[in-house]
Amino acid sequence: MQQIELPYGQGLDGGKGYRSLNISQDAVHYSFREPEYAVEESDFRMRLRDLVEPMLTQRGKNTNVAIVVADKTRLCGYTTILPWVVTTLQELDVDPAEITFFIAYGTHPRQSDDECLKAYGEVYNNYRFIHHDCEKREQFQELGKTGRGTPVRVRKELCSAGLVLTVGALSHHYFAGYGGGRKLIFPGLGEREAIYANHRLFLDPEQSTLSAGCRPGNLVGNPLADDLRDMQSRMPDYHSIHGILDSKGEVARFIFGDSYQDFLAACDELDSYYTVEQKEQYPLVIASAGGFPKDINFIQSHKSIHNAAPLVEDGGTLIMFAECRDGIGSKTFLPYFRMGGWKQAFTELVARYVGNGGTALAMMEKTRRIRIALITDLDEEICREIGVKKISPDQAQLVLDDLDTDCRVGVVANSSLLVTKQKVGIAGGKTVVQP
Repeated sequence: MQQIELPYGQGLDGGKGYRSLNISQDAVHYSFREPEYAVEESDFRMRLRDLVEPMLTQRGKNTNVAIVVADKTRLCGYTTILPWVVTTLQELDVDPAEITFFIAYGTHPRQSDDECLKAYGEVYNNYRFIHHDCEKREQFQELGKTGRGTPVRVRKELCSAGLVLTVGALSHHYFAGYGGGRKLIFPGLGEREAIYANHRLFLDPEQSTLSAGCRPGNLVGNPLADDLRDMQSRMPDYHSIHGILDSKGEVARFIFGDSYQDFLAACDELDSYYTVEQKEQYPLVIASAGGFPKDINFIQSHKSIHNAAPLVEDGGTLIMFAECRDGIGSKTFLPYFRMGGWKQAFTELVARYVGNGGTALAMMEKTRRIRIALITDLDEEICREIGVKKISPDQAQLVLDDLDTDCRVGVVANSSLLVTKQKVGIAGGKTVVQP
């Protein structure tokens, strides 16, 4: 037997907490290649200057600068790098009074001032921060519709800004392909109705199932990602700083760019660290959602469950460590489990897509195929409602102790980051996923 440490919640020192299990030496561990640390202030500021100076020179002094950052669920070393950003801009003659930060909540709830100070450091006290509210229609400018009918509604401030800069961590996203970058603009700063119109593309009404191409790390045959690309072409130009995180949530390197090709290059680099080939499926998989903040609530933890589930064979079991200290993290998730089943929830979402309905369907799809047990702080009744069993670490250890000696076990110590890609192609006009 060997002892393994699985990230769980937050430790007393503010870092990640851990839980231990004893597991067979024969277990198959899925791990990734950690990005090498390459963050240095002078290099960061030089590359930022190279990225934005041409635009600032063209626009002249007193340029209005909009900086878009993520919320507490997707931090990107902000306390360290935001001072570098504002100092560089000031050296390029940008008036501090002309710098405005926008927190890209999307449909997430607003953070407290204490949470913001912890996330962004003293910059939060010294500069203007806008807490985005997706429900205030008057703050958006209409720029038409995408080819799939999604309204393109952009914050008026972005349309009038002399420079728009996104700063955030790039990640795999369970239905958009990739998070960060362009998703900071939309849905991060999107209008609620437009966000739901885009997210509705996760559903395939013709097949009465989830769209096959909507998978983490996939942009081929992904209708939702294609819609984001269409939307991006209609929006004001912006520049991006993409952060690549290591397994501890620290920024290991930054990629600067201002084009879609730069975004794709950043995605390729992310894949080079965190995408692995799936060897096989297993009757039992032990996984962690990655600890805080990846398991801050169930909505965030679900992304990790989604990444680990393909490793489990039909009828098998996934044991997931996910603290969920903030509960579900959404008011629009649980109602879909009270509609009578998959078919009723799917029909309702096709007609009226709201909130985390797609997440609810994705969860139902998994629990129809495999058993899921959670080590979590979620209420036991809520766990039953969403189709999972709440267990303790001791109960998880008993499962491992009682296994047959020839039982194959897969282990993913941080499934928030690890993606096992499947082949996706087009056949007969339809998106096809190959095992």
